[in-house]
Amino acid sequence: MNQSDLIILNFIEIRRKSIKLWNGLPKNYYNWKPDEKAMSAIEMIRHVLEADYGWNIIINQGDMTNYQTPWKNRPLISVASELEFAEPYREKFLESVRQFSDIELTQTEIVHPGNGEKKTLGKYLLRIGYHESVHAGQFLSYLRAMKINRPEIWD
Repeated sequence: MNQSDLIILNFIEIRRKSIKLWNGLPKNYYNWKPDEKAMSAIEMIRHVLEADYGWNIIINQGDMTNYQTPWKNRPLISVASELEFAEPYREKFLESVRQFSDIELTQTEIVHPGNGEKKTLGKYLLRIGYHESVHAGQFLSYLRAMKINRPEIWD
């Protein structure tokens, strides 16, 4: 098993747990948020799913200057519709990761467009997994604040 296979396994496991959490959100709580400056629960789900599209551009060293998301003007309907819409972008992202050699993962330098920070591709991919994991933790705290039973993600 090479490095990209391990990174993909990690991405798949993180997403499996995220989906389990997201599916625990009742529809009448989609727009709940802890304060006015925070994302709503459904906006956080979209944020995580939508990120795969941008990550794929970044890891393939594409131009983010005129970044346009396929989610622009798309209504927030349901967790299921968000997952369905995101699936092809997720697959394309994972396929990109699958193509990277161990040498590329350790030698290719990625510059994050938001802050100009440089990381090797492998480290950048691990950062992507961390991003989703942080949002999973936030989502758990949302569910707790809503007084909703939190799905068991440690199975």
